[in-house]
Amino acid sequence: MKKVRIGFVGCGCISPIYLKNFTKMFKEVEIIGVCDLIRERAEKAVAEYNIPKLYADMYELFRDPEVDIVLNITRPYEHYEVTKQALLHGKHVYSEKPLSPDLKEARELVALAQEKGLMLGGAPDTFMGTGIQTCRHLIDSGFIGTPIGGSASFVSRGPEDWHPDPEFVYQYGGGPMFDMGPYYVTALINLLGGVDSVCGMTQISYPTRPILSSKKYGTVMKVDVPTYVMGTLRFHSGAIANVFTTFDVSNLQDGTRLEIYGSEGSIVVPDPNQFDGEILLKRGRSKEIISMPRIFSYSENSRGLGLADMAKALQTGRPFRANSQQQLHVVEVMSAFYSSSERNAFVKIESPYERQAPMKTTELIGILED
Repeated sequence: MKKVRIGFVGCGCISPIYLKNFTKMFKEVEIIGVCDLIRERAEKAVAEYNIPKLYADMYELFRDPEVDIVLNITRPYEHYEVTKQALLHGKHVYSEKPLSPDLKEARELVALAQEKGLMLGGAPDTFMGTGIQTCRHLIDSGFIGTPIGGSASFVSRGPEDWHPDPEFVYQYGGGPMFDMGPYYVTALINLLGGVDSVCGMTQISYPTRPILSSKKYGTVMKVDVPTYVMGTLRFHSGAIANVFTTFDVSNLQDGTRLEIYGSEGSIVVPDPNQFDGEILLKRGRSKEIISMPRIFSYSENSRGLGLADMAKALQTGRPFRANSQQQLHVVEVMSAFYSSSERNAFVKIESPYERQAPMKTTELIGILED
């Protein structure tokens, strides 16, 4: 079967893992070309990974008939326009998270893809790794009884002490909810199903922040988005989960947490920003906490797995997992934290959501099932 050809728009900080995995891990796709606003980044990718084409800009990439799927790994506030233009040029698109920081724009992109009969999907795809897939199997198999609720938190002082260009994290499209929230909300809906309503509160704790990484040390950033976001999700199943994301405070223990509670037990889910991690199960009134074995593939950093799954769907016509319905639902849920805080009211979620089939265990890493 002919490989699906991927064109990269963006060669920034997240690109190395995509470049590595599409040249080393995933066997049914190939990188046909790349472009970046900073040409040197694209040139480095071409040289390091032996990529056939270096495009002058994204429009040259969009016009190339050899490109099957556009990978949009630009900055969050650029996702909408890049994805829109790719769709208008007749290309399937896989975008880094979020689909768009703006709910209206996200809905527009989904409608445009449907109108043109094009595939649209995107990150995060960590829910497809062995950690969360094993948790889904345990929950669906009744290990914790009926799911009642959950708790998720990401607590950090922000990325400005290590990221070379952290400004975008505090601009439109950034903040802890839209930067890290997609991992947690995506994991929660894959474990508990679609969200019915949201209640949230938000604030900007520090209106300015200094960059502490060496490249721009001492530069002061203006904070344009909420950096302390907390709220509650009610799922269609009746389950209730608390979600907390912040870039404002130091964590006392592990800054990441995701737990699912059921009528017969509870599960500690691995960090949803990773593909693997320890799974802990506590049953009933027992004091024993059991470390559970993982039973699915993709334990290492497998970013691009969602795109590889989408490429297989393009070849076979089957559904794919990291689809635009999921992306849109996640964007609407995250946006609802903001609108709920502004309106001081519960916000009803309108977008439908249906979980896709769980992953299948396979010894052939890098080749997805038909």
